[in-house]
Amino acid sequence: MTSNVKGALLALAAFGIYATHDVVIKYLGVHYTSFQIIFFSGLMGFPLSTLMLLSDRTDGNLIPRHPYWSVVRSITAITTGAAAFYAFSVLPLAQTYAILFAMPLLITVLAIPMLGEKVGIRRGLAVVVGLIGVLIVLRPGSADLSWGHAAALFAAITGSMNSLIVRKIGAEERSIVLMLYPMMASFFVTGALMPFVYVPMPIEHLALTGVIAGLGFVAALLSIAAYRSAPAVIVAPMQYSQIIWAGFYGAIFFGESVDSWTLAGTAVIVASGIYIVLREGTGRVSKNSPVLSNKSRPETGLMPRISLLLGRAERRQSKDS
Repeated sequence: MTSNVKGALLALAAFGIYATHDVVIKYLGVHYTSFQIIFFSGLMGFPLSTLMLLSDRTDGNLIPRHPYWSVVRSITAITTGAAAFYAFSVLPLAQTYAILFAMPLLITVLAIPMLGEKVGIRRGLAVVVGLIGVLIVLRPGSADLSWGHAAALFAAITGSMNSLIVRKIGAEERSIVLMLYPMMASFFVTGALMPFVYVPMPIEHLALTGVIAGLGFVAALLSIAAYRSAPAVIVAPMQYSQIIWAGFYGAIFFGESVDSWTLAGTAVIVASGIYIVLREGTGRVSKNSPVLSNKSRPETGLMPRISLLLGRAERRQSKDS
């Protein structure tokens, strides 16, 4: 088995587990607010994420060199998690994924002001086509739009901003600083909201928040292994396999069906996203490669970012050599 095939298979496994993770979120979202699910999932996953954080042996303190961007990133992590969890709870899985798949398009656009990225006519047209795909999924004027659709779009926007902030300051900040602040902010903010939104949870539902944390942890480890085995241009497109899981899980567990408009719009969005990834992978098109550099799912503050863990490991290897 070649390393590229191995990386692709590991990525497919990771995104299959992520899709299962989202099914549990959707199930619990019927009973609880996204803030309560995030709080208890973060609490359950804290020991796992702490192990990741403690493995950072680099010298330095926990004071951010870019406090403004660290605060903004913490805010975007919290809002992305809350919005995405809410969208999963109220929208069909396939529709939620279709909207979140717009992230590569948004990252490409937002990289212009945030990173000084130059976007040529081909990537620009791919973004326009992809955004048309989003409109096909939403069908404004002919379909009822809900707060769930707005939440999914908001999660895609703030998730894109979060990824670009990491790209902007990641070379100067310690990985542990970049990972710790969003996680702590998520825990304290959602914890402060508990007196207002808390609904008593039976033990089996509490256990499911632990399942969310465990699945997220395993999927993150598999994603890291995938990116270590194969280049991002091979691994990144594997995220779109989640739409297959969405159709399967939606039909089996929630009685959902994927309509032709969602399928058509998703196909357009996916094609645009893959084209942008392939263009960035040529090496001469982008000086920042913002989409390829984003190796994590939309950040929720529950687990450390995959891209940060990979970057830390790469720096450690180069230092050892």
